[in-house]
Amino acid sequence: MNKSELVEALAARNGLTYKKSEEIVNIVFDSMADALTTGDRIEIRGFGSFVVKDYQAYMGRNPKTGEVIKVKPKKLPFFKVGKELRDKVNSGG
Repeated sequence: MNKSELVEALAARNGLTYKKSEEIVNIVFDSMADALTTGDRIEIRGFGSFVVKDYQAYMGRNPKTGEVIKVKPKKLPFFKVGKELRDKVNSGG
């Protein structure tokens, strides 16, 4: 499912216009991105949690040339699936 399919499903299930559903989805995604940007953790019970993990700098290798390069430290979002969702996926529905 992509974002537009999510918007369409929200509109169909709740009798909303496509425009209003798109606005709701954008607000949710923007709020989640803002929370992760400020270092907050997001937990959606029964679904999973999102956190930002810090990765330290390290020496890597360019696979094309073999040259040793320094990889800068970075932060990446990480999703951990919740137990209810994991069980639902594993049981097939």
